[in-house]
Amino acid sequence: MSLSQRKKQILQAVITEYIKTAEPVGSRTIARRYDLDLSPATIRNEMSDLEEMGYLEQPYTSSGRIPSQKGYRFYVDSLMEVKDLSAGEIAWIQKIYNIKLKEIDKIVQHTAKVLSAITRYTTLILGPQIQKSTFEQLQIFPLDAEKALVILTTDTGFVENKIIELPRMLSTEELFKVVNFLNRKLKGLSIDRITSSMMREMKVELVHQMDFIEQAVSLLEESFSFEKEKKVYLGGTANILSQPDFKDVTKIKKIFDVLEEETLLSKLLEEASAEDRMNVIIGEEIKIQEIQECSLITATYHLGEKTIGSIGVLGPTRMDYSKVITIVEHITQELNNILNDVYRKKS
Repeated sequence: MSLSQRKKQILQAVITEYIKTAEPVGSRTIARRYDLDLSPATIRNEMSDLEEMGYLEQPYTSSGRIPSQKGYRFYVDSLMEVKDLSAGEIAWIQKIYNIKLKEIDKIVQHTAKVLSAITRYTTLILGPQIQKSTFEQLQIFPLDAEKALVILTTDTGFVENKIIELPRMLSTEELFKVVNFLNRKLKGLSIDRITSSMMREMKVELVHQMDFIEQAVSLLEESFSFEKEKKVYLGGTANILSQPDFKDVTKIKKIFDVLEEETLLSKLLEEASAEDRMNVIIGEEIKIQEIQECSLITATYHLGEKTIGSIGVLGPTRMDYSKVITIVEHITQELNNILNDVYRKKS
């Protein structure tokens, strides 16, 4: 059954009021504070209908109503009005988001802190992923007779380094042959396209080109055994404690336990932002049971046309969706501009 215009107005008023107060909303409050030209009795009847339809809930007898997950979903999809930031708000954000950093990971980390300060919720940012970057250059520096330092750089400014074991001391000429071969074969490829089958093909080609094949192949395998960890930067985890929705210590502990699981958070952010657009996930739509009393708003950030990471803001289902969406859109655009400016300067 579709909602009448009057029911939509009352549902919107209840959600708006509940977001402000975190207290169950009664019909007299709606009649007094919202210009709907309806009596408290009429509003009460409509709220009862909305409860029967699943859009509102009554937490206990004789109390007002609060939005249900279905109510929030309808509000976000059909009722919410996203307003632009004022000139004053933009100026304030630019002031505290003034970045003079050059390393991408530090820029992303700073962004997490700023976004949490602005929204007063918890921020999760999935850092630039090496798999989504393009191979730029591999460098190998011998350290002694048994070890060498391998440095991998990508087009996104991602730098990974590790110390590897050399099967035997290779001459400088032999090392240059391996490095030049790899750089020639891999330059311009996305890291996630450098598969095990491609590695096998390169081994075969190396057999025909080099007489030190065993050592070269060992070096090849060692060089590309980087841990492809997905770093999640957190901001404002303590903001959860200030939310009246989470007075229960048990609930808070469960949320904090999840926030310590970086692998879990990275998967959550990847799935939420898979479609490369602003996404709002409400309550039980989140697949992690311990945080199903929360909502998550996500967006992706880019380097050029390439998506390299995602931003998330986690708060109670009562979060101010309209405000947070506007702020996330603005910060994401600012982050895109900063990252692309840093990349151009490095190029």
